[in-house]
Amino acid sequence: MRLTMPTVDVEKLARRLRDMDRPALVRMLRKLECGFEMDFTDEFVASLSLTRLRHIVLAAYLHARNAEAAGV
Repeated sequence: MRLTMPTVDVEKLARRLRDMDRPALVRMLRKLECGFEMDFTDEFVASLSLTRLRHIVLAAYLHARNAEAAGV
């Protein structure tokens, strides 16, 4: 069974991430519990464009939400 967030929630999350600065995005990424280890080095994260960092945070957040909803 595949569980997903409603489109409206994803859009709200994307807008929220769009308005976050790099330090806030990095804090969010470091705090996410995705069910797997995200071992991005500080150097790697610092090298990412802001757009790429937002994309990674969004993907990790959606994965964490889906895993949580599925009881994983």
